[in-house]
Amino acid sequence: MRPRRPRPNVILCLIDDLGMTDLGCFGSDFYQTPNIDAFASESLKFTHAYSACTVCSPSRAAILTGKYPGRLHITDYIPGEQHPYAKLKVPDWTQHLPLEERTMAEMLKPLGYRTQHIGKWHLGNEPFYPEHQGFDGNIGGTFRGQPPSYFSPYGIETLPDGPKGEHLTDREGTEAIKFLTANQNRPFFLYLAQYAVHNPLQPRPDLLTRAKASPPGLRHNNASYAAMIESVDENFGKILRALEDLRLADNTIVIFTSDNGGLIQNTSNAPLRAGKGSAYEGGVRVPLIIRWPGRTRPGATCDTPVMGLDLYPTVLEMTGASRDSAQIIDGESLAGLCNGGSRLKRDALFWHYPHYHGGGATPHSAILQGSWRLVEFEEDGHAELYNLPDDVGETKDLALRESHRTRKMRERLESWRRSVGAQVASANPGYDPAKNRGGGSARFDLDD
Repeated sequence: MRPRRPRPNVILCLIDDLGMTDLGCFGSDFYQTPNIDAFASESLKFTHAYSACTVCSPSRAAILTGKYPGRLHITDYIPGEQHPYAKLKVPDWTQHLPLEERTMAEMLKPLGYRTQHIGKWHLGNEPFYPEHQGFDGNIGGTFRGQPPSYFSPYGIETLPDGPKGEHLTDREGTEAIKFLTANQNRPFFLYLAQYAVHNPLQPRPDLLTRAKASPPGLRHNNASYAAMIESVDENFGKILRALEDLRLADNTIVIFTSDNGGLIQNTSNAPLRAGKGSAYEGGVRVPLIIRWPGRTRPGATCDTPVMGLDLYPTVLEMTGASRDSAQIIDGESLAGLCNGGSRLKRDALFWHYPHYHGGGATPHSAILQGSWRLVEFEEDGHAELYNLPDDVGETKDLALRESHRTRKMRERLESWRRSVGAQVASANPGYDPAKNRGGGSARFDLDD
């Protein structure tokens, strides 16, 4: 009788603020990502992947629970921005991941998985840290949305400082390899949520020198940001090589993605419109690459629209974890797509952001259905409609021309909001047009 194959290991690598086009394999003309590009050539690359929100905390909560941020009521980065004179007042939203939620780690632990969080958490204060959410270990995860410093001493409460000048991305990579080595004889789940490439841009000097030598005039031309990305790539390559050296690669699922679109002060998301903190594609389109040994076809691509919250049911199916019959999961497993399928059961994706953000967002909701993306703005109730295959940059609003479609999609969006119990912004009694800076503030909070 053939011996039973052990349960697959899982590595979920989440990069902070990495834009859709910030990798060589996704079209960058400047940023150097040879290790990630090679990984993509061995994996399934999703060309229409989305984050569940235009900022990080909601997206991360969605990945870990499989639920829409609107259902969780975690709808902004924690703690969000204050706009006391704006037209609308934001709802009383949840600023932590409740312990009642069953995270991906909590679903895998009963199967004998060793679970480890490394990097950014940003889902509440200490009572809600990773070690209380199903993770056996937590290295670097706190309430913080960004590191005080990318160089040791880091100032991160859950990460002992290394030698002076040690780089945080290198340290995260080293800790990841230590975890793999220590757990090579048992199934493991590693959630590597790197702080990079979030601000502050503090790259290693050697990588910055190399980036500055690149030619000018390219779409991507930020040397500091390029060096930050190269550091991510370098350490990702080290982790993949460690899997090979430990003979774990053939039984380890590796998922690589981002939590939201790129920050336009640091990068360009073109041809997508705007970026992080906006209502448009540039704020929510992200790279996604999955390698499932023996299942994903090397170098294959998938253009089916998918979302970060799909990773939860995907990992459950890939590992054989059982979901509770009463458990609500909004995401849909991508296992079928990884096995060569071309479609999912659902026909639409949704977003809900009842907040203001320095990236330009005002309270809004959105729906993607087929080729069409509709954004509905709460301040004045107007909607914008775009046909993405013809206008990926969202430059031609077709809401009036396609009035019937607009009405139907708005009805569908409202029905979805009701079904998940989404909170909405309300009239602000303190609204003062003279003091309000008009929707999203001009500042960009570095801690989102």
